[in-house]
Amino acid sequence: MTQPVNAGKGAIFDLDGTLLDSMGVWAEVDRIFFERRGIPMPADYAHEVAAMQFGDIADYTIRRFSLDEDWKDLMSEWNDTAQELYATKVRPKPHALNYLHHLRNTGARLAVATSLAPRLRETALEHAGIRDCFDMVCSVDDAGPGGKERPDIFLHAARGLGLPPERCTVFEDILIAVRTAKSLGMRVWAMYDSSSDRDWERICQEADGGIHDFEQAPLRI
Repeated sequence: MTQPVNAGKGAIFDLDGTLLDSMGVWAEVDRIFFERRGIPMPADYAHEVAAMQFGDIADYTIRRFSLDEDWKDLMSEWNDTAQELYATKVRPKPHALNYLHHLRNTGARLAVATSLAPRLRETALEHAGIRDCFDMVCSVDDAGPGGKERPDIFLHAARGLGLPPERCTVFEDILIAVRTAKSLGMRVWAMYDSSSDRDWERICQEADGGIHDFEQAPLRI
C-alpha cells in the first residue's frame, strides 16, 4: 500500500503574519500604547521589534523612549490589549485552513512555533478555528531563553513531532527566523506579510520558496 505523500514529515508554522492575518493586532496595540503616552510612534518601531521576545521588546521600548515604567507593567498592558483583539479580530491567512487539512490528510505532523505568549496563542488559535489541526503548539518561552534568532524553538517543535530537523518544513515571515531554520537543515517557505515588506527580497533569496497565499504552498513538503 502506498504511503501518503507527506508521511514521516512535519510542518512547523509561525502564527503572527504567517498562519494568521494578525500583524494588524500589534499595530493597533502599538498605536494605543504610544497614544496613551503622547509619544509619536516611529516608523521603524515595528520592524525593530519584530524578531524580539516580549520581555526584550519591553526593555527596548523603555530604553528607547526613556520611560519611567516597569517592563512587567508594559507586558501586562500589551497582553491585555492584545487578548481582546485576538479574541475578536484575528483571521487565518487565505486558504490556510484548507492547506492544514491537506497536510494532515496526507500524513504530515503539524506544529505551531510562535513568539506569542501561551494565553495569546491559545486565544488566537481558538478564534481562528485551527486549534485542532496541530499535534503540538509551543512558544519561544517553552524552549528556553532567546527568540527565533536561536534554534531552540525549532528544535523543540521538531522533537515534539518526533522528527529530525531535516524532515521538517518551516513556514515563516521573518528574515531572522528563516535564517535560523535553514541553519538547522530545515526547508523553509516564506509567507509574505506587509510587516516584513522591506526584507521580502532577501527572505525569498534565503528561503526555499516564497508565497503570498496558502493556495501557492507546496502540496508535498
